[in-house]
Amino acid sequence: MSNKDISVTREQVDLIRERGYNEDLLPKTEDKRNMSAKNYFTLWMGSIHNIPNYTAVGGFLFLGLSPINIMIALIISGLAVSALMVLNGKAGSKYGIPFSMHLRSVYGDVGAKLPGFLRGGVAAIAWFGLQNYTASLALLILIGKLWPGFLVLGGDFNFFGISLPGLIAFTIFWAINLLIGLGGGAALNKFTAILNPLIYVVFIGMTIWAINVGGGIGNILNFTPTGNQVQNHSPILVYFMIINSVLAVWAGPGSSVSDFTQNAKSTKDQRIGQTASMLVGYAIFAFSSISILIGGSIHYGVQEWNVLNIVDKWDNLPAMLLAIIVLLMTTISTNATGNIVPAAYQLSALFPKKINYRKGVIIAAVISYIIMPWKLMENSDSIFAFLNMIGAVLGPVAGVMLAQYFFILKEEIDLNELYMDPIKDNKDNQYKGINKEAYIATIIALIVSMLGQFIPSLSIISSLSFIVGAGLSFIIYLGLKKLK
Repeated sequence: MSNKDISVTREQVDLIRERGYNEDLLPKTEDKRNMSAKNYFTLWMGSIHNIPNYTAVGGFLFLGLSPINIMIALIISGLAVSALMVLNGKAGSKYGIPFSMHLRSVYGDVGAKLPGFLRGGVAAIAWFGLQNYTASLALLILIGKLWPGFLVLGGDFNFFGISLPGLIAFTIFWAINLLIGLGGGAALNKFTAILNPLIYVVFIGMTIWAINVGGGIGNILNFTPTGNQVQNHSPILVYFMIINSVLAVWAGPGSSVSDFTQNAKSTKDQRIGQTASMLVGYAIFAFSSISILIGGSIHYGVQEWNVLNIVDKWDNLPAMLLAIIVLLMTTISTNATGNIVPAAYQLSALFPKKINYRKGVIIAAVISYIIMPWKLMENSDSIFAFLNMIGAVLGPVAGVMLAQYFFILKEEIDLNELYMDPIKDNKDNQYKGINKEAYIATIIALIVSMLGQFIPSLSIISSLSFIVGAGLSFIIYLGLKKLK
């Protein structure tokens, strides 16, 4: 093989195929890899500039740090995310295995089902529906600007809490996301190739506008928010809170990144591409988000932390429409890479003989529609508490995954044992059953990272839940393995 760091051969794959595994679960040989450093560079860029991320930055402004310090914290956060992506993605790039099989190498063939289902079957599907609904509100604004009469279609029509225009906007955006998901990695590569130049054009243009109307970069960097929401924490603590928040946003993709790195032409490609993507992406995002939110707030005389509300106030209709379209496209990119792709692969892993990737996409999309995310948004406290709990699970999972691959397996996975013959007993197979130490470490770390939500005096733990969960599970797992 030309790439020595790719440890999978066609002979191995042919043998595994004979055992009944579907094509989506098979390791990718070198000739099946199509993602270079350039592809990885563009892959995540579109996932950074989305509506929820801009809203999060608005919240960071109230934590007591100056705007310039928030920018620095965001850039450091991007580097932390890239480290998670690159390290946890190495098993995928070396062996060509998807997340579901990577998870099996950690938790065992039976043990992998629960964390896999929580990542792809619950969190990903729920977030897919919720992000579709959130973005459909932006689509509703866009259609309303072009066709004002659309907003009053159906009169008093109400479908379980959503108006006819809202339902149409949601269905349209849901369908677009479904089509992108069905296209898989190839469609994503083409989509992001179109999206990223637009991101540069739109968000750099928005940043220039914001600096101009905000009275210059000095005014923006010296801005101090006011109101009862302003908090005063230790600067070091706020840095860690921001880093933790950004890591938590990427906990899902960070755990299941092997679904993407299995297509890497080499480990070097995914390492350089993902690091550059996060570093450049978050550097641009840090400066643009702070500038746009603060500049817009200064200009309109209202502390406005929802980027959509700022754009909606623009007098220039073409510019406003272009900005909303790009925001919608970034949400599609985020939804595909972080939600629909891992959901489809996990459904395929749970039912390998009945569901392939495309069927998984369709099933996940249909479920995300049936759960009526607009209803879930009516009671935001309970649904987000649930989703935050699911997200908190992924910190401990990521910690155990890193400990297993680098320190227990020492970067060596036996593909013949990993893809065990379902007919044979395989009782001596190291990946058979449940890795009890992995489960113990994950559960203990999860409980500790959730303590702050129930014990006020430990609330700081909740603010650092991903870091605490990942770090604790990493240490506990290695300790348990040494004691074994």
